[in-house]
Amino acid sequence: MRAERLRENLERVRERIGPEVEILAAIKYVDAADLPALAEAGIELVGENRAQELLAKQGLHGELFTWDFIGAIQSRKIKEIAPNVRLIHSIASESALRRLEQTPAREVLIQVNVAGEDSKEGVEPSELARYIESCPCPVTGLMTMPPFTERPEDSRRHFAKLAELAAEHGLERLSMGTTQDYEVAAQEGATIVRLGSVLYDDA
Repeated sequence: MRAERLRENLERVRERIGPEVEILAAIKYVDAADLPALAEAGIELVGENRAQELLAKQGLHGELFTWDFIGAIQSRKIKEIAPNVRLIHSIASESALRRLEQTPAREVLIQVNVAGEDSKEGVEPSELARYIESCPCPVTGLMTMPPFTERPEDSRRHFAKLAELAAEHGLERLSMGTTQDYEVAAQEGATIVRLGSVLYDDA
């Protein structure tokens, strides 16, 4: 990857969403060897979806970035992930809560299934208060992944719902929006957008 092109893509995204929103580079499909180019381009926050890949990449380039975990989390992997990341974006099961009692994370986000999709991970909105109260480590916000759509505008109501839930529970962080809909997410209050190809295209 070319740092110069990555920097151009990053600046283009920043112009569209303003200075307040954190840009997280999703690195699931980024080779470890390319990570220094991301740092050179000015990317400071990265997120990995898989526990083993997170640990491997962090072992090589841990000092270059702040690291978050953004994938569906297997409860048995929490003991490996929790001590090594700033933030887990995807707590969504009772078993994960139990594992966090043994290995607390610094901060977590609760993943909420705002669209009610059977195929998606996430806590039902009606269960959110119980999850927040039961979590043994700080819950500082919420995350969601709305249904895939070709029209970013179709995601707006789901992002607005997540923002309402966060406000209702006094939570500040909102991890929502990917390459396809990050501008709409930012308009609805995202504090973190999780981006892939919009950063990496032509780099």
